[in-house]
Amino acid sequence: MSRPNRPRYATRLNAFKPLGGGILDWIGAAGEAGLDAADLNYPDHFDGTPRDDVSAAMGRAGLQLNGLAMRYYSDPGFKLGAFTNPDEATRRRAIDLTKRGMDTCRAMGGEVMTLWMGQDGVDYALQADFRRLWDDMIDALREVADHDPDLAIAVEYKPDEPRALALLRDIGHTLLAVREAERRNLGVTLDFAHVLYAGEMPACSAMLAARHSRLLGVHLNDGYGRRDDGLMVGTVHPVATVELFVELHRIGYDGAIYFDTFPDAGGTHPVEEARTNLAIVERLRSIALSLADDAELQSAIAAQDAAASQRIVARALYGA
Repeated sequence: MSRPNRPRYATRLNAFKPLGGGILDWIGAAGEAGLDAADLNYPDHFDGTPRDDVSAAMGRAGLQLNGLAMRYYSDPGFKLGAFTNPDEATRRRAIDLTKRGMDTCRAMGGEVMTLWMGQDGVDYALQADFRRLWDDMIDALREVADHDPDLAIAVEYKPDEPRALALLRDIGHTLLAVREAERRNLGVTLDFAHVLYAGEMPACSAMLAARHSRLLGVHLNDGYGRRDDGLMVGTVHPVATVELFVELHRIGYDGAIYFDTFPDAGGTHPVEEARTNLAIVERLRSIALSLADDAELQSAIAAQDAAASQRIVARALYGA
């Protein structure tokens, strides 16, 4: 089996906030960590910083722009929803903001616009008309997708936060929405910790995303499945991470691997955390590639022989 080239490794730039300074300083720190790419948040990473200055800093750091991620939390008017806000003018403002973000992404050479719609959901029973929420969300997805049909639009799901219940809370709801919107540039981004606390297996969710839509982004981290812990990759679920890499190989995923981890939560040095993410992922990915076509493992999987498959994985991870 030929070994695929090393993927582009991207990062969440807000991870470098504890170092102080602003977005240009965080970009420099990401370059020091040995990363290849970065995603920028829109609009907050452009607040007071010209786009050309951001692009120049990326070039100096040796980083490519993977894409932009929409962030609606900076506007308190979106607390009751961005695409599903009960006020039509507020919904329009969210859609127009997203279009401006898409234009910025395109102008900077980004490949994907990621939509995490954490404000779109409910907190109480009988708070909202679910039919209206769904219709408004689908209409908004269609409009932003039509704004630039050649730019990939990735929907990132999460069970909750900041709303108690998100409208797009798992892979099933997300694939239904993407399918109903019927736009060829729409797809899915998987976040490992979000998948865990949605009660899903990451490899299965990746398979479903590729089977029924397009897998446009992979955010790696780890956690204990109760919230968005943002721990370093492979530190809690190494076997599930290996299985995800096996599935990514099988479906031919060639996008960036994005580290969505939170060093600020425990005081870890951001640059060292990024270097640890890189080291662990390169090791786990190498193991996954060695297992992807392993005949003994395939035989155990075909028989659903968990004891045999776990011994094979354990040898690969921990040695004989």
